[in-house]
Amino acid sequence: MPVLRLLRAVLHLFEGLATCALVFPFLGHDARQARIKSWSRRLVGLCKVDVTVTHAQGAAMAPRALIVSNHVSWLDIFVINSLAPCRFVAKSDIRDWPLVGWLCAKTGTIFISRGKLRDVRRIYQGLVSSLHAGERVAFFPEGTTAAQGSLLPFHANLFEAAIEAQVPVQPYALRYLDDRGNHHPAADFIGEMTFAQSMLAVLRAGGMRAEIVILPTLETGTASHRRDLADAAHAAIDAALGGGKPDLVSRSAP
Repeated sequence: MPVLRLLRAVLHLFEGLATCALVFPFLGHDARQARIKSWSRRLVGLCKVDVTVTHAQGAAMAPRALIVSNHVSWLDIFVINSLAPCRFVAKSDIRDWPLVGWLCAKTGTIFISRGKLRDVRRIYQGLVSSLHAGERVAFFPEGTTAAQGSLLPFHANLFEAAIEAQVPVQPYALRYLDDRGNHHPAADFIGEMTFAQSMLAVLRAGGMRAEIVILPTLETGTASHRRDLADAAHAAIDAALGGGKPDLVSRSAP
């Protein structure tokens, strides 16, 4: 693994920390979003991850939506933010990660504790408020990372926020590929692997392609049920990842 690439990535993380601490307090919302997008693009670039965007037939990126995606790696947040910054919901464990945990907190990530009903209710109200304010909100309904090629069941609770805020749900399917179009094993972040171990694996890989498949929105209304939305999102993402045969029509760099 090139030592220079690791050094550059670490320096980039420190640059992000300094920006959040010293610059963000003086910026408006749009300026902060532009900084997050630019910083995320540079991070995935330093990790030698090329990002491409594919649209399913009839799909376009919704300006206001609750975004849901399958969860493969810590890279997912930064890959999606390199396209359009979102306010993410993430498990509370991430807050304790060196450097990245603090950085995620300062860029608006909402942390949720597993198994705490009161915490879910608090997060839910925060999501509704953010969606009403026009923010892009995203979460990983599997609740944890899964190895590529598998898709865990979706938790339905937070889908209720889209119903109350009256915004659509937009599924994204995310995968990391090698130069032959196969799943890249270095992207998997599962089991007892630490963030540091995963980051080193990504840097040692010497390059991979992250593909985001943007899927059609799922409309919500007062008659919608969160379980139905969760099941529909799961089916759409599963099909895009290979469980079915979605009609993909375009590919472009973000």
